[in-house]
Amino acid sequence: MSDGKNGLTYADAGVDIDAGNAMVEKIKPLVRATRRPGADGEIGGFGGLFDLKAAGFSDPVLVAANDGVGTKLRVAIEAGIHETVGIDLVAMCVNDLVVQGAEPLFFLDYFATGKLDPDQGAAIVAGIAEGCRMAGCALIGGETAEMPGMYAEGDYDLAGFAVGAAERGLLLPTDDIAEGDVILGLASSGLHSNGFSLVRKIVEKSGLGWDDPAPFAEDRSLARALLEPTRIYVKPLLHAVRGTHGIKALAHITGGGFPDNIPRVLTDDWSAEIDLEAIDAPPVFGWLQKTGGIADLEMLRTFNCGIGMIAVVAAGQAAQVAAVLNQAGETVSPIGRICPRRDAGVIYRGAIEL
Repeated sequence: MSDGKNGLTYADAGVDIDAGNAMVEKIKPLVRATRRPGADGEIGGFGGLFDLKAAGFSDPVLVAANDGVGTKLRVAIEAGIHETVGIDLVAMCVNDLVVQGAEPLFFLDYFATGKLDPDQGAAIVAGIAEGCRMAGCALIGGETAEMPGMYAEGDYDLAGFAVGAAERGLLLPTDDIAEGDVILGLASSGLHSNGFSLVRKIVEKSGLGWDDPAPFAEDRSLARALLEPTRIYVKPLLHAVRGTHGIKALAHITGGGFPDNIPRVLTDDWSAEIDLEAIDAPPVFGWLQKTGGIADLEMLRTFNCGIGMIAVVAAGQAAQVAAVLNQAGETVSPIGRICPRRDAGVIYRGAIEL
């Protein structure tokens, strides 16, 4: 066996094991802060553990989702703002769980970079931990991969994986959606994490830099305004689902907007009729449309346009459900109704004011 006196090391190849260990030590307190019933282990093992019985479930169905943040990461990387994209990562996964009536239980992340910066990595994981706390799920593990040659200097990528559970028979959507059911819209916090390839083209066309004041939010830089984290709807929606039993379906408005996402929770018998004039779109969408010269329909199929989640509710319970959600901190308004199926899964009435 060679004594290795003149041999190469892993560090010579660009992988710093010590930096990885330093990052693990930095994030351990962040992970501990996400503990919940069912999860109380330490990170660093080969796998995370979760006890469904301790979480209070008797006959659960598991629901899983995975996602990333997309090219919103390019804005974060170029602007040097890393503390919010972890919230986005969690949001994109757990919002997909709650639309099925599931309570998010635990989360795992994957962070890959060309050269590991423990401080940068800890800032990203701090955002992930904050997102987990907001969703009520535990961060029970993950993977940090340092891969020189795969990523340019300073670049990184994120992926997330979440698992939730619902008691058998309580999954959404229900099978009793009917004509006249009301569609409630829950306000978004902004762009969330979709359409950023187009956003970046529009910013390039505008000639603005990331540090310039945002034309639609002049108290913040353009980067910070665009990086506003995706809203996490989990706790208010679970409260409304369990407290009113009035929600028949939920749809997370992500890439594809209304026309791609709402039909996913409807059978072929039904269409969603959306009153566009009932939507109060944040100023960022108007700026994007005007600067990019984007048609209304293209806006509606690319962005959430101010509605990050929709709920289908029986007409007689719409006011109750809206009141519960409003009390929980959501901004809710009726934006449409369910009607018999027509040519498309989503039908628009009026025009959206952006």
